Amino acid sequence: MNPKVYVVDTNVILQNMQNIFNISDNGTNIVVVPETVLIEMEDKKKLMNELGYQSRQFARYLQNAKIKEVDHKQNCKIVKLYDENNVQLHIISKDKYESEMLEHNLAESNDKRIIEVAELAKEYYKGLKVIFLSIDIYARTFALFKNIKTETLHDDRSDVPEFEFVKSISVDSIYFNSLHLQDIRDLDESYTIQNFCYEFHSDDGNSRYGIVANYKILLIEESDFHHLAIRPQNLKQKFFLKAILENMYNLMVIDAKAGSGKTLMSIVSAMRLIDIGQYEKIVYVRNSIESLDKGADVGYLAGNEEKFRIYNMALYDTLEFIAKKKLKKNEHRDNLESIQSKTDDLIERYNIEMLWPGEARGRTLSGAVVIMDEWQNSSENTTQLILSRLDESCMGIVIGSNRQIDNLYLNKYNNGLTTLLKHTKFEHPELKMFAITLDRAVRGKFAEFTERIFENKKR
Repeated sequence: MNPKVYVVDTNVILQNMQNIFNISDNGTNIVVVPETVLIEMEDKKKLMNELGYQSRQFARYLQNAKIKEVDHKQNCKIVKLYDENNVQLHIISKDKYESEMLEHNLAESNDKRIIEVAELAKEYYKGLKVIFLSIDIYARTFALFKNIKTETLHDDRSDVPEFEFVKSISVDSIYFNSLHLQDIRDLDESYTIQNFCYEFHSDDGNSRYGIVANYKILLIEESDFHHLAIRPQNLKQKFFLKAILENMYNLMVIDAKAGSGKTLMSIVSAMRLIDIGQYEKIVYVRNSIESLDKGADVGYLAGNEEKFRIYNMALYDTLEFIAKKKLKKNEHRDNLESIQSKTDDLIERYNIEMLWPGEARGRTLSGAVVIMDEWQNSSENTTQLILSRLDESCMGIVIGSNRQIDNLYLNKYNNGLTTLLKHTKFEHPELKMFAITLDRAVRGKFAEFTERIFENKKR
């Protein structure tokens, strides 16, 4: 089979640095990185988010790669690298670019310079098939204008399977009193490993609800939630909280729409587990993409504490909400100093630690409920990085929304949240998984209003 030459756009590496190895196909293909891609990657290296992580991963890779040859041509230079995995990576720099650098449209200028390198590659690698690889449809269109073959990543075209996390079955009322700890396979012959939650209904109008752990039914009782600072407001929240409080699953994956209470439910249930001595602390990891508004960009803030506060506003909002609920009326529930004092008390009492993915390398987390928030913005790489930090004394809760992907280099087919959701279809020898979709907004009338007039319109 003849090798192919893939000229990669910046977004291919920022989506997942591992794409380099996949494209190489064990050294069969040549991976070309235009000089402009290096410049764009360098620009992202200091970011405290997913993009910064992928950029630093690529920098480490370049540092460890070996130089095979530097080929000086009349109009360009090609640095040829190789590594222990037989990856052939060529970096091409043109001596002079035709495209002008337009300050008001730097992204388009960079795209055109990258495509100039793809044009040059067609000449340099004559006899080989040269393909421009990009996630960006605009960049691929520019390449087509230059008669360059284009492709996108294959996982952009993959499917997300249908999930049946909650199942409803009919059961005779005479069995209702013996449902607790019953083997689900005795009641549901078509049970599959991803049927984590059940609604049991009888012909005479009775209903019971439960989750399944180790094939046993664990019925939901209202008393399960009496000790929580915040009570669940709907059935799916009850399923979610029951799963956490039973402490029989190692990893929970929650796909939830905005305003569904996913972060709040995770925090209050984790606090309860610490109260009863099953864990020692809460570690909150949020993988976000900064606002493009420079006024909100964390790079414009002084000090790590303020930067962390911007990244973790969802956590602080949640803790302030819990603090208000815990304060009694005579403790000035509307007093800002009282709320701040109570929030600080919660952080200290529950050993709440805030972590961003970039500082997780080399750490081991023990005795913690690790909440991984906004995980629709995380790659498989980052997901592996964080989960591999957890030892056997930890519980992992991964929450996100595939309706709100802010990372331009990821989509609902290839992010870490989706990958984990897909794996709930299988039984894993290492750990036990639980998953559910929270699809009801509980934040209030504004969330319900926007859901009704905007989301329903999209269907």
